[in-house]
This record gives sequence, C-alpha cells and structure tokens, in this order.
Amino acid sequence: MDSDYLEQALKLAKKGQGRTLPNPIVGAVIVKNGKVLGQGYHREAGLEHAEIEALNAAKVSVRGAALYLNLEPCCHQGKTPACALAIIQSGLSKVVCCTLDPNPKVCGQGVARLRRAGLEVRVGELAAQAEQLNEAFFSYHKQGRPFVAIKFAASLDGKIATRTNDSKWITNQRARDYARQLRGRYQAVLVGSQTVIQDDPHLGLGSPNRLDPLRVVLDNSLKIPLESQVLRDKNVLIITSRRANPAKLKALMRRGMVPFICPGDQIELGLVMKELARREIISLFVEGGGTVLGSFVDAGLVDKVYAFYAPLIIGGQAAIGAVGGQGVATIGQALKLTRLARKNFGDNSLISGYPAKLG
Repeated sequence: MDSDYLEQALKLAKKGQGRTLPNPIVGAVIVKNGKVLGQGYHREAGLEHAEIEALNAAKVSVRGAALYLNLEPCCHQGKTPACALAIIQSGLSKVVCCTLDPNPKVCGQGVARLRRAGLEVRVGELAAQAEQLNEAFFSYHKQGRPFVAIKFAASLDGKIATRTNDSKWITNQRARDYARQLRGRYQAVLVGSQTVIQDDPHLGLGSPNRLDPLRVVLDNSLKIPLESQVLRDKNVLIITSRRANPAKLKALMRRGMVPFICPGDQIELGLVMKELARREIISLFVEGGGTVLGSFVDAGLVDKVYAFYAPLIIGGQAAIGAVGGQGVATIGQALKLTRLARKNFGDNSLISGYPAKLG
C-alpha cells in the first residue's frame, strides 16, 4: 500500500517539472486510515514546498497520519522555512520517502530530525524512480557540476546542415516543438557563437506563462551581433576569453550583461562548468552547433543525449556533422548510450539515452 501512495507522490511531483529549478520536484500525500487527507507538490522555486502544500490542503486534523513523498523533507531555512519542523508541529506520526536528499545541507539530517522527534520514518522504496525523476538534481550534488544533456537534429547520415550551411528545417514541426519543450526541463540552454551568427535562435520556450532558461553563449572573441535575439534581455550569460572584442565587451556591460571571461585565448569547459555550478545552475541543455557538441563529448561532459533524426540524406564531405571535435580513435572508445528511449513524430524520430559508465 505504501508504494501506491509513493507512486501518487511521484505523479504529483511531475507537475512541477521545469518550474522549481534549482530545487527538486517533489510531491506529497497525507494519508490516515486509508483516506487521503491532503496532497500537494512544489509548484515553483520560492513557493511553498510539497509538504506544506499537502498540510495546507488538509481540511481536517492530520495528527497521527502518514506523509508520503519522493524526497527527504528539508531541515534548513532557505527561501522557505524548514519542512521537517512543520511536519513535527503538525502531529504527523509517520513519514515515508523514496530517497534521502543528496544536497549536503539536508542529506540524512531531515530524517534524523524527524526520528529524534519520535516520528516513524521509512526510506528507500521506489528509490530508482525517484532518482530518475530528479536526475539533474542528484547528478549536480554528486558531481559538483551541472547535469549536461546534448541535443541535435540530423539527417540519417548525421548532417545538421548542408555544405552551404542551410539547416532549416531538417526535422519536422512536431519534432521541433518537442525539442523546444525539452528546453523547459533544464535551467540553462547553451549554444556556440556560430549557431547564433548563422541561425539567430531565440532559445526560449515561446510561452508567456513560463520563464525562459538562462541562455548561455560560448563566444571566444565576441563575434555575435549585438542585435542577436539571445541578447534581447539580461537572462543571458556570455562566456568569452581574453580575446574578447573590447568594444563589444563594453557594449554588453552597458546593457547590464557581464560576460564570464576565461583567462586564456580559448574557452575552457572545465571553467565554464565551475562558473555555472557557482551560479547554482544544476542542468544544462546544449543545442550546438557541431563544434560545441563535440567539445562536450571530447571532454567527457555528457550525461544525456537527445538525437532527432529525419529521413533525409544530405551527403557531401563539406556538409556539417552533428558532432565535431576531435572524436575517438577506435570504435571501442565511442560514446555508447544505454537506457535508450524512442519517440516518433510522424516520419521523424528521437533516440535518447545515457552514456554507459566506463569500467
């Protein structure tokens, strides 16, 4: 029976997907004598957590009831008060959660506080599903850097543009709409300067009800035009190097946009990851182009892959491949994907997966 309520909590948590970052998505269900008294989910960063939503939704006393949720209750004061304290004060007698919170500020401490207060606490059921649901949040706190997903849309022969740089459109409208929806699951979206110059992408969600992810642009010398759509507001981070065009650097700073400047002549992805982690960016959606995608693959900074394919053959050695960079020397060194998922959009398809762990 516990698993049924935990599954309900997981389902509720999904309603907050993309809106709670850098917080995890969490659902909560309060049950007494087989009856649901209240339920809720974390709707948006800065708003009440799932546990508080569930407590507020209960129209009767929850004293002696059980709370089911997919993640350990927090025990520290952030933008909102500690949930563990509210749980204790509510009179709940039992808490069942799928996993501990990987955040060092919480990990195990929320559970310990509840147990010290005399509550029965159980942890571990449906743990794999819970970690999968918050994969970026768990990865960020384990690796100390953003969870990186790369995405490309290619022909069957792996080209993302023709030899004349024509790329609109390889995939169909349904596939492109879905790719735009994927952005909403990530805290930041990243492209290289060539993509901005060639395509002038908006990199937003196209929804008036959703905040766009942070737009991150890698631009060694600040080549992108100041009129580019990615520079439409301050929700952008330009990563550059000491080769940055001084005039453009000053122009950006006058707009209130302060680029992150790598100390060398080239952008170093390791420094980029550290800067994003410092800003509490837990997830990054890398959209290209091929050179940028290749640099992430070469650096071993890929946690998930979204590969869209259309039934086209572009051909030509000068056509642009989906993943550039140095690449591997042998097939045995190739990035192998596991836990594959497939989705069709008419005659277009998406294959997504996770790099196999080496060793």
